[in-house]
Amino acid sequence: MEQAPFYDDVADAPDGATCVWLTAADGVRIRAAHWRGGEKGTVLLFPGRTEYIEKYGPAAGEFAARGYAMATLDWRGQGIADRLLDDRAPGHVRCFSDYSRDVDAFMDWIRDQDLPRPFFLIGHSMGGCIGLRAIYDGIPVNAVTFSAPMWGILMQPIVRPVAWGLSWLATVTGQGHRMVPSTSPLTYVLEADFERNVLTRDPEMWEFMRHQLTAHPDLAIGGPTMRWLYEALKETHALHRMPSPDLPCLTVLGAEERIVHAASIHDRMSRWPGSEFDLVGSAEHELMMEGPETRAKFYDRAAALFDASHR
Repeated sequence: MEQAPFYDDVADAPDGATCVWLTAADGVRIRAAHWRGGEKGTVLLFPGRTEYIEKYGPAAGEFAARGYAMATLDWRGQGIADRLLDDRAPGHVRCFSDYSRDVDAFMDWIRDQDLPRPFFLIGHSMGGCIGLRAIYDGIPVNAVTFSAPMWGILMQPIVRPVAWGLSWLATVTGQGHRMVPSTSPLTYVLEADFERNVLTRDPEMWEFMRHQLTAHPDLAIGGPTMRWLYEALKETHALHRMPSPDLPCLTVLGAEERIVHAASIHDRMSRWPGSEFDLVGSAEHELMMEGPETRAKFYDRAAALFDASHR
């Protein structure tokens, strides 16, 4: 297995990361990492759009302190995994099912690593969309925690049919590589002001993310392409029509959410028997990047669910 770079200078992660290159079934190269941590089991953390392994270095430490190993990855098209266009800036994917190829390559590697069992899943934002699909596809996890899962994209009702129409038209006319209007090739964290950002209310975590992308700009991507948008709309619509899995679940959402479609999350959780739903006041999109109290509560609740799901 070929070793991959891991930027430990900015990760604030426990020692002992194993970081490798993996090749998906279609030849796309992705990056994956794990920390052995504790022996209660292994948390598989599926990150969101624009994210990368180093962002979750602190999460590896938090789960290690609670007795769990952790593994995560760079999805295709982001981090330092293979980019899918000649222009590195746009966030792009050919179709959402391609992320399942990344999951398959990741899980093949995880099974060979002799990491502690059982496995548990955390899906943040886009990773929550990919994670829900992975559950339907049979990923072997005992329980799941979702953080602001992307089960719908927030937009004004009048804009939604326009987004569907334009993204479809761009895709079928060979223009799907173009960025969604109003988005930027610059990564959001380096372009936005903290005071008006939609990710976190914690200035220290905001600076943590900014420092990572300033020190290692190859981790950054900008806004999504029209094809990514069309594929995301299709996938979230398809998932919405499916029944909830028979799996212990905790979903956590910030009360100030302004990126994903909160109503879709409320709807899903209202029809997931036995699940837990936590709406966190004064929190934005990134529950694991909020203030210390919010972060600690998130990790405590996730670990409590996992502790109770050793069947």
